[in-house]
Amino acid sequence: MFDASQIKEHMEVKGSDGKHVGTVFGVEDGRIKLASGGMEHTIDLATVDAIADGVVRLRMPAAEAVRPWH
Repeated sequence: MFDASQIKEHMEVKGSDGKHVGTVFGVEDGRIKLASGGMEHTIDLATVDAIADGVVRLRMPAAEAVRPWH
């Protein structure tokens, strides 16, 4: 389990496959705000599996995490 206050600006967000999803620029209303591909997106905090070594790791692969953005 993690505490949302552990998620800090500039942390990298990676999928369960270790691939880059985006970079955090905030947390608001139960969602992580992040930049990816020059655009701003959000992802639900419920998708976070762990926070370790300055990286937010998701419960799903990167391709699944970014699918709703395309």
